[in-house]
Amino acid sequence: MTGDDDRTDERVELLLIEPNPGDTRLFTESFRDGKLANALHTVPDGETALDFLHQRGAYSEESRPDLVLLEPRLPGKSGMDVLSELRGEPALADVPVVVLTSSGIGEEIVRSHGLDADHYLQKPVEPDDFIEFVRSVEDFWLAIVQRKPASD
Repeated sequence: MTGDDDRTDERVELLLIEPNPGDTRLFTESFRDGKLANALHTVPDGETALDFLHQRGAYSEESRPDLVLLEPRLPGKSGMDVLSELRGEPALADVPVVVLTSSGIGEEIVRSHGLDADHYLQKPVEPDDFIEFVRSVEDFWLAIVQRKPASD
């Protein structure tokens, strides 16, 4: 299809903030296998994530992500710090954030810090569950795209 349906062909810039190299690999492979038209960027900690989001230093040429996948437990600057800075920075406040929780109480923990993400997803435990996780991220992204005004 060509013409009016260009949105589905747009590349989605994703930023995964995940300290665990094994999980990062599973996320990367699952997104590739899930065929979501995307560029998945990964960083291991909060300070690097903020450099990427602010396009500082080594990340000055990177595109601003369309969607952030955030593990709240990060070395150094925590996921709560990253989320707080994102929400407090006008240029970044509209970037959708999906907090990756490892249990059902993860959402409560984030909210107990007076913060709120756009969506919460429980991180897969088994490698086979990562494809289903990718579908959940894709469904969330499509819902965001559909909510955007047509006059962007």
